[in-house]
Amino acid sequence: MLPIAIAAGLICGVIVFGYFIVLDQLRASAANGGHLSAAPRQTFVKQLESMLRPVSRLPTRTALQLRQKLSQGGNPGGLTPAGFQAVRYSLAALMAIVGLGVGLLLPLGLPDIVSAPLAGAAFAAIGFVAPGLWLEQRISQRRHQIQRSLAEATDLLTLVVESGMSLDEGLLSITERFHNALGDEIGKVLREIRLGRPRMAALEHMADTVGVPDLHHLVESIVQSDQMGVPIARLLRVQATEMRRRQRQGAQERAAQASSRMVFPMVGCIFPVLWVVLLGPAIIQVLKSLH
Repeated sequence: MLPIAIAAGLICGVIVFGYFIVLDQLRASAANGGHLSAAPRQTFVKQLESMLRPVSRLPTRTALQLRQKLSQGGNPGGLTPAGFQAVRYSLAALMAIVGLGVGLLLPLGLPDIVSAPLAGAAFAAIGFVAPGLWLEQRISQRRHQIQRSLAEATDLLTLVVESGMSLDEGLLSITERFHNALGDEIGKVLREIRLGRPRMAALEHMADTVGVPDLHHLVESIVQSDQMGVPIARLLRVQATEMRRRQRQGAQERAAQASSRMVFPMVGCIFPVLWVVLLGPAIIQVLKSLH
């Protein structure tokens, strides 16, 4: 019990010590600004990032990969790679404390000196892995949103360009019409263009970052039409028709797979109930006759 109590006390002490460090930093920034209202308020994640900065630093390559994943996930909460790592370490420490408590309170069939560290390590691993799984799920959801909205957005872009308006105005109409992941990504492209980045470079960066094949093909076609001087309206019409065809083909494939997927619910849920209803009275009569 003594090592467990020491470990729990050390973890709690680190958290309390970090809290006071962050509080001192906030007071120092307020004093440098002259008065408290002039100091910018830091979010809780920023406080964690500043508190765990010595241990949340990542190699350059790993930080770039994590930054790309955060961008694909829509930059949730304005997280930076260091901030994401700080969230991981903090959640792992919190779950480790919970695991120590679970190992001490629940009867796991092992001595407390063994069960508590094992439970703490298992909970800490879960707390460290959970933010990464959440980020992957968020990336998958955003890609699905973009894939579902892309055909309709291409139709809208085609109509705008065919009416004589520019490509930038067509992209702006997409941001006004689609308030989802696709609209957010197009909005980023427009902001980069306003800051001076070439239009085609901004579109190619968006396609590479998002990772949706149909969007990548659309951007490649736009870039090729711009380089070769092909009318972009005709190309967009062809791309919109092709996307509609692929969507219809995918819907037909999913409909064809529905019958095979229904087998497992029928076997696991419907057939047992039918057997109970049909054979239940007969089984009762057989049992009565035996008695």
